Amino acid sequence: MIVGLLSQLGQKDLNTFSVGFENVAEEEGNEFRYSDLIAEHFDTIHHKIFASHEMLLGNLSDCIGAMSEPMVSHDVIGFYLLSQEVSRHVKVVQSGQGADEVFAGYHWYPPLINASNRDAIISYGEVFFDRDFHEYTKAINSDYIHEDHASLFVEENFAKAGAEEPIDKALRLDTTVMLVDDPVKRVDNTTMAFGLEARVPFLDHELVELAAKIPAEFKIKDGGKHVLKEVGRRIIPNEVIDRPKGYFPVPALKYLEGEYLEIVRKLLDSDIARKRGIFRSEYVDMLLQSPKEHITPLRGSKLWQIGLLEYWLQEQGI
Repeated sequence: MIVGLLSQLGQKDLNTFSVGFENVAEEEGNEFRYSDLIAEHFDTIHHKIFASHEMLLGNLSDCIGAMSEPMVSHDVIGFYLLSQEVSRHVKVVQSGQGADEVFAGYHWYPPLINASNRDAIISYGEVFFDRDFHEYTKAINSDYIHEDHASLFVEENFAKAGAEEPIDKALRLDTTVMLVDDPVKRVDNTTMAFGLEARVPFLDHELVELAAKIPAEFKIKDGGKHVLKEVGRRIIPNEVIDRPKGYFPVPALKYLEGEYLEIVRKLLDSDIARKRGIFRSEYVDMLLQSPKEHITPLRGSKLWQIGLLEYWLQEQGI
C-alpha cells in the first residue's frame, strides 16, 4: 500500500526491497511472489535479496551484536540483511510496521470480540506467553522465580480506564507496548546499524488516533484489517490483499538443525552459560534433544529463544 500510494502521488523510479531465505522443513522462506507482483505493477526498481544459509550464518553474530537488547524474533536477521542492502542504495526507507497492530490484522483479535474480560485475558495470554508459568518454573532456576509477572502485567493493563471492550484493551496493549518494544525496536536497531533512517507511516499519530476510533468489528471482519484491505483495493492488486496471512519467515531459526543447532548447542553448553545458571540444565537438554517439537504459540523456537539470550550476553561480553 505504501508503494502504491507513493506511486499515486507521482513518485517515479521507486526503489523497493524484499528479502527471502531458504526453505526448511517444507516451510517457504520468502514472499517473493507478492513483492514481485507489486514491483511489476508499479514498475519499481526492485532489489530482491536471497539470503543463503552462508549469508545468514555469516551475519548472525554481527546482527546479534547490533541488538540493544535480546530480540528473540527470527526475523531480526531478515531486517538486518535487508537494511544492509537498502543502505547501499538509499538513506531513508519507508516500512509497513504497525498496520497489523493498529488495524487488527492478527489472528488473536477476532476471538476477543464477544469474550468476557476474564476470558479475554486468558485467551490473550495463551497466544502471547511463549511458556505458561508452570513451564517457566521448569525452565528457569529458582533464584529468578517470584510470581507470574506476565499474567499480572496483562491484567493490570486490561484494568486501565479508556478501553471498554476486551478487544480494544488488547489493541491498546499491542499498540502502546508490544509494538513499541518489539517490532518497531527491531526495525530501529537493524536500520540504525547501517545508518539507515526507517519511516513508519502507519504509526503517524493522526492515523493511529483515527484507527482507534473505528469500532473493532470493522477491523476484524474477513480475517482482519478489513478497513485497510478495502481501502487497499483501490490501490494495489487483490492477489496481494487476499493472500494467506504471512509473517516474515526465517525457517532456519525456527526448525533448528545442522550448523544452526550446533551454534546453539555450543552456546548453551559453554562454561560461561553453565556458570550463569539462568536455565535449568534438564530443560536445556530437553530442547536440544528435539528442538522442532518445542514451538511457541506464535510459531517461534523455544530453543532459539534461550540460545539467543545466551548468544546476546556473550556478544556483549556479559
